[in-house]
Amino acid sequence: MRQFTSDELRNTWKEFYVKRGHVDVGAVSLVSDGSTGVLFNVAGMQPLMPYLLGQKHPLGTRLCNVQGCVRTNDIDSVGDKSHVTFFEMMGSWSLGDYFKEERCKWSYELLTEVFGFDADHLASTVFAGDENAPRDEEGAQHRIASGFKKENIYYLGADDNWWGLEYGPCGPDSEMFYIADVPDCGPDCGPGCSCGKYTELGNDVFMQYEKHQDGSLTPLKQKNVDTGWGLERNLAFLNGSKDVYKIDLFAPVIAYIEEASKVKYESDEKLTKSMRILADHTRTSVMLIGDAAKLLPSNAGAGYVLRRLIRRAVRHARALNLNKENILKIASIFIDDIYANSYPLLVKNREFILTELGKEIERFESTLENGMKEFRKIFDNASKEGKKSIEGKEAFYLYDTFGFPIELTVELAEEEGLTVDEEGFKVCMEEQKQKARSSQKVSDTLNLSAGLFDSLDDTVKTDFVGYDEIECGAKIVALANEEALVNKLNEKENGTIITDVTSMYGTMGGQVGDKGVISTKDGEFIVEETIHLANGRIGHAGYVSRGFISENEECVVSVDRNNRADTCKNHSATHLLQKALKTVLGDHVEQKGSLVTPDRLRFDFSHNEAMSAEQIAKVEEIVNEEIKASLDVLTDVMSIKDASKTGAMALFGEKYGDTVRVVSMGKGDSGDDEADFKEAFSVELCGGTHVINTSEIQCIKILSESGVAAGVRRIEALTGDGVLAYYKEMEKILIESAGILKATPTQLVEKITHLQANLKAANSEIESLKSKAAKDAVGDLTDSVEEVKGMKLLCAKLPDADMNSLRDLGDSLKDKIKDGVVALLSECDGKVNIVIMATDSAVKAGAHAGNIIKAVAPIVGGGGGGRPNMAQAGGKNPAGIDDALKAVRTELEKML
Repeated sequence: MRQFTSDELRNTWKEFYVKRGHVDVGAVSLVSDGSTGVLFNVAGMQPLMPYLLGQKHPLGTRLCNVQGCVRTNDIDSVGDKSHVTFFEMMGSWSLGDYFKEERCKWSYELLTEVFGFDADHLASTVFAGDENAPRDEEGAQHRIASGFKKENIYYLGADDNWWGLEYGPCGPDSEMFYIADVPDCGPDCGPGCSCGKYTELGNDVFMQYEKHQDGSLTPLKQKNVDTGWGLERNLAFLNGSKDVYKIDLFAPVIAYIEEASKVKYESDEKLTKSMRILADHTRTSVMLIGDAAKLLPSNAGAGYVLRRLIRRAVRHARALNLNKENILKIASIFIDDIYANSYPLLVKNREFILTELGKEIERFESTLENGMKEFRKIFDNASKEGKKSIEGKEAFYLYDTFGFPIELTVELAEEEGLTVDEEGFKVCMEEQKQKARSSQKVSDTLNLSAGLFDSLDDTVKTDFVGYDEIECGAKIVALANEEALVNKLNEKENGTIITDVTSMYGTMGGQVGDKGVISTKDGEFIVEETIHLANGRIGHAGYVSRGFISENEECVVSVDRNNRADTCKNHSATHLLQKALKTVLGDHVEQKGSLVTPDRLRFDFSHNEAMSAEQIAKVEEIVNEEIKASLDVLTDVMSIKDASKTGAMALFGEKYGDTVRVVSMGKGDSGDDEADFKEAFSVELCGGTHVINTSEIQCIKILSESGVAAGVRRIEALTGDGVLAYYKEMEKILIESAGILKATPTQLVEKITHLQANLKAANSEIESLKSKAAKDAVGDLTDSVEEVKGMKLLCAKLPDADMNSLRDLGDSLKDKIKDGVVALLSECDGKVNIVIMATDSAVKAGAHAGNIIKAVAPIVGGGGGGRPNMAQAGGKNPAGIDDALKAVRTELEKML
């Protein structure tokens, strides 16, 4: 066998296939676009799904690449020698080109001529057939013809030799194995056996079928081949090891962990497992955050998987006595040393990766600290009571109160020999969701009856001409009221109209649909909303304001000009806003959503902390400068391939057709497209409607910046006349406020500052009077001092004293008794305040104010804590004050 470095293996793979007429298509994002029902790209073929189903690939029918993949379905297995969550898949494909004969021949050549294996040590499996598909005799014969020995061909069932995702292209596969020179483990020893004699090298999938969402199979229009070899496992094996953590993609990290933790790799089974998990999960996290999608930790979807990976890494780092700085060092080794050449995007996004990773680690360390204390209490109670399981409500308490993921609770419980009632946890989670739903006010919305149009002939479609026309002639091709398709809508009747042509923009891409009027010779229909329906139709929802509207009538579709103009202003402003945000905050900013209405705009973007007032002001300033610069807003229609050359920003995960609209603001006019697009302030792929020149926007005013999810911020803003109306309202409020304070608007700041100073002085005087009143009401409490095991204890119940008063009085009494414990409780405004203090000598004798208050506070329906010499708490049950005072004595006795 020939030995390789990771870079050599990647290049050797691609060179082998390029020589055989394949094109290296490069790698795509690790985050799936959702079209295959999974969160991540889990196989090299996944991004090629449309082409495997028959669509023509622009680069031809023979393709190859090395694609990064993420799989977390077997995350619990990570920690052994072979499992990883991120891996690189070396792949090659035939899209309706060659099939089993050439594929088997080239696989054998790769194994023997390139990697140096001999036929005696090679085995292959083929599909044995089942009720859905026949036995793959053709594959077996081509394996033998290529050079595999007949006795080394094995027939296995669908569990071993059938490949496919949840739905999409699938078919029989044929795996290749290396046979070690060791005896069989038994009569059934063969590929797939866990004894270690057979090591999988690669897999050829012969895609002959398409699996539909109902589970049925149909023949593919074209026969395809998908070949996949895992880079990490093959690299380890070619270099004489079955431990992927010893290859050059992990070795520098493992060496650093050894040095930092003072633990030798493989010296301790449990700690070695933690080393592998820490290395793997950090690598995958680096890859996901540094990916083109710039994934950030969150509480849903792919972001939640990332959060779980980082948090597991932190847990196993702690097992090795490593901290945040150590994890970030591991991440930097992956970025700077291991993947600098093969994944240059990681180097480009280096600071972003380390910053976001560090933030998530800090968040979890705080969660872990508090949650672990509570988990330990729950575990201790379960042990005392002889329980073998943690209740679902307890697991939910950890999740709801401390942000403790259920997966972490399960892992910790397993380490202690307990199980977790996960079904009970789900019940508690659903109860919480139900409470949230019931407390949320749900408003009625217009029933657009969209599904009623599904029965129409597929030829019934709508041609949108609204980019160029505000008004157009059309024909009414379908009508529906709120219940059924109809031939006519009468006056005051609600319904939806489909025309063959429309100038009205349907809600899409964050831009709300147009409003307007559809007029016929017999009536008028007010369009309140325009929407996209299935099969290329556009629906106009509203009501008949005059006369009646009939099917097959000629009509005029007229857009509300002012409404459209205001929407265009806000939409164009979002483009300027996104570029300004990138300029101020960095290139990591990506659009995560938007809403564009005539009244305002809302823009969601990736950023992991609140913007400062200075940053918001700078963004607003930049946008207003570009508005003032009167930039021409141009739209170029071109192929997606040409659009990518312009540097246009695209919404990640959005599906674009072969032809797209590229909206630029400030594009040059030299005639050199590449240079002209570079000159533009903003270039985006966009199917919405826009102003002709940025000066039409007039101005922008950012109203708010807030967080809407982990790693996602939201800006809401106004443009044009909306800004003027906003300032007019602010002026009105300013004048009214000044009038109340008997000042002019320019004197408001000075007036409010003066009032605040007076208020502060008055509050201080009130607090002083309260304290004096409390002392006067108490009289000389020192007569109430008792002794507990030789220690002075002063307990008192006071009327209507707030916490500040109790603290002041406690300090005074502590000085008077000189040696002992003071406990003061008071009912104030229907609640309970508690303060407990201990002198230094009392603390030395064993008294602990914080522990006393932890035991006493629940008696009055509260909680709290503090230091040995001072603690305070609040409560909701004044009826328990007397019992709480008695408990102070009991707790102090235990301590002495």
